[in-house]
Formats: sequence, structure tokens, C-alpha cells
Amino acid sequence: MSKKWYVVHSYSGHEAKVKAAIEHRVSTMGLEDQIFAVEIPTEVVINRETGKEEEKKLYPGYLLVRMILNDETWYVIRNTPGVTGFIGSQNNPTALSREEYSNMMGKTKKKVPQAVTNYAVGQTVRIKDGAFTDFDATITDINVDKGTMRVTVTLFGRETPIELEFASVETI
Repeated sequence: MSKKWYVVHSYSGHEAKVKAAIEHRVSTMGLEDQIFAVEIPTEVVINRETGKEEEKKLYPGYLLVRMILNDETWYVIRNTPGVTGFIGSQNNPTALSREEYSNMMGKTKKKVPQAVTNYAVGQTVRIKDGAFTDFDATITDINVDKGTMRVTVTLFGRETPIELEFASVETI
């Protein structure tokens, strides 16, 4: 039998606990020759507001386990606290192809700038700079990837759409 990567579903937010539990069970049950690795696919994002690097889960609620699938390894993983199951049919998990694994884990190496925002569509903000300084505006769309938002400002009784960067507005 060959080593393959399998996707394990867990409770969202419990991935690290499940990973630790699987690793602990593997070592205490002497299964190091059948279960080889447990990964939580993450990416490093750069918070545009603080400039700090943060780790973000790519697939919340999922882990990757490299193992030789047999009844014993299936049972150990499936009965680890926090695990809700494998991806695939109930008793026959589907292994990832090399391409699928590479695509999933390839994203973990890149540092992706990402804006973290507390703004919401429909929220009223005040414009801090530019031609519309001190105008109140209503957010109609948010583009987190670009760090911009589309707002509407009322001018002469008409709503005018404007695109602004997050840094150009403040909450009221």
C-alpha cells in the first residue's frame, strides 16, 4: 500500500487541537510507520492596516493527513475527538492526487497582502481627505483584496458614487 494524502473534516476552529490529538494518538499507538504527517493548509497574509504578517487557514475545518489507508488507520483518525469524517464516501475516503495536494499546499508558501476591515456595506463613514473631505458617505461595496470601498455621497440632492481607499475614511 502507498502513502497518500487524505482530507479530514473537523470542527471549524479546532484544527490545531485535532492535529495535536492525531499526532499524540499516532505516537502512543506506535503508528508512525502508517500515519506520516498531518497538515493544516494555511497562508501568510500581510495585514494592510498594521503591516504585520498573520497566518490564515485556507480551508477552515479541514486537515490533510498523509497515511497508508487501512482499517486500523481509518479507525484511529475517524475516532479522534473533533474529527467529523473523511472527504469521500463514508467508509472509503478519497485520496488527493499529486496535483490537488500541490495546488492546496502551493498557496501556503506565498505571502499575500490582505486588508482586514471592520467596515460593512450600509455603514456610514466620514471622508478624511480629497475633494469630499468631511462629507458623510454610505458604503455600497467593499473590495478587501484591493483595500478599497465604493461609497455614495449626496451632492445637490443626488447620490454620487466614489471609490475610496480604507485609509481615506473613518467611522462615525
